Amino acid sequence: MGSTVHFNECNSDPALPPTDKLPISGLLALATAAFIALLTEVMPAGLLSSIASGLRVSDSFAGQFITAYAAGAFLAAIPVTSLTQGVRRRSLLLVTIAGFATVNAATALSSHYLLSIVARFLAGVFGGLLWSLLAGYAARMSPAHLSGRAIAIAASGATIAVVFGVPLSTLLGSLVGWQGAFGVMSALSLVVIGWVIAVVPDFPGQSKAERQSLVALFNIQGIRPILFLVFTFILSHNTLYIYIEPLLRPSGLSGSVGIVLFTFGLGSLAGLWLVGMLVDRRLELLALASVLFFTLAVLLLALCGNIPSAVYPTVIVWGLAVGGFATITQAALARFAGSAVDVAQAMYTTGWNTAVAVAGMLGGVLLDGPGTIVFPWVVAVVLVLALAGVLSMNRALHRRI
Repeated sequence: MGSTVHFNECNSDPALPPTDKLPISGLLALATAAFIALLTEVMPAGLLSSIASGLRVSDSFAGQFITAYAAGAFLAAIPVTSLTQGVRRRSLLLVTIAGFATVNAATALSSHYLLSIVARFLAGVFGGLLWSLLAGYAARMSPAHLSGRAIAIAASGATIAVVFGVPLSTLLGSLVGWQGAFGVMSALSLVVIGWVIAVVPDFPGQSKAERQSLVALFNIQGIRPILFLVFTFILSHNTLYIYIEPLLRPSGLSGSVGIVLFTFGLGSLAGLWLVGMLVDRRLELLALASVLFFTLAVLLLALCGNIPSAVYPTVIVWGLAVGGFATITQAALARFAGSAVDVAQAMYTTGWNTAVAVAGMLGGVLLDGPGTIVFPWVVAVVLVLALAGVLSMNRALHRRI
C-alpha cells in the first residue's frame, strides 16, 4: 500500500482552479462520448434485418456485428490502456472519439460484410479504451469530494443508451436506413470532438516511474473484491437480461419484451440518479443495497414470475439495483487504484465483458437443460457470492477511512 496514491489526491490539478462546483459541460461531453460508444455497440440489435438484407447475409451473421464489437473491447482494453498510459489524456480521448467517427463512417459506407466486421471489431477496441478512460477522467476534472457524482454524470450517457438505444436505432434506421444510422453516429462523434476541445481540460499521462504493473495493481487491497463483485453481479444480471424473452413466457409477457425492458430502463435511470446523489457519502451502503435489491428482485421473479402484474414492479426493483452499480464499483475502484485508475478500469472492463460472455453460455445451458424455471434460483446462488464480494469490498473501504 505504500506506493498507492489515493485517487482523491490525484484530481487536484494546477491547471484547474479550486472550486466546489462540478464542471457540468465537460462531464456532459464525456457522457455523450459514452452514449456514442454504447449506442454503437447495441445499434445492430435494432437494425438486424436491415443489416442482413443490405449486406446479403443471414440474421445470425448480422448478429456478429455485436459479437465483433465485444471481442474488440475484451481483447484490447488492458493491453491498449497499458500501452497508452504515457499519452496525454485529452489527446487520447480525442483519438478514441475520432476512432468512433471513423469506424462508424466505414460501416455506413461499406457494402462488404468482412470490412464491416473489421470496422465493428475496431469500434470495440475504441470502446474498451473509452471505458478505461471515462471514470478516471471524470473524477480527475472534478472536486475530490464530488468525484463519485462526477462519475455518475459521465456514466449517464451509457445508461441512457441502454434504455433508449435499440428503439432509437430502429427509429434512425426507418428514417435514414441502417447505413445512415451509423453515419449519424459518425457525425455526432465529430460534434463531441469539438465539444471536448472546447470544455474538457487536459492532463498529462504517467511517466514510466509512476506506472504500476498489472500484478502490483491486482494485489492492491480492495481491487480483487471489486473485480469479483463486478464479475458475479454482471454474470447474474446478464443471465437474466440476455434471456428475458423466454423468462417472460410463463407470465404471458414475452410479446411485450420492449415494454418490460423500457420499464427496467426507467428503474435503472432512477437508480443512477439516486446513486449519483449519495455515492460520495454512502458508497458502502449503496454497494450493499445494490446486491440486496437485486436479490429481492430475483426472489420475486422466482416466486411471482408467472403473474403479469408482479413482473413490472419486479423489473423496476431490478433496474434500481443495476442502474447505479457501475458508478458504485467504479468509484470504489478509483479510491483503491489511485493514479493507476485507467489500467484498473481496463481490468474492470475486461472482467465485465467476461461476465457477459459467461452469462450467455450459462443461460444457454440452463435454457436447453432444466429450462427457465431454474434461472432465478441459479442467479440467486451467484448473488450469494456477490454478497460475499461486496462485504469484502466494504471492509477494505472501511479500513481506508
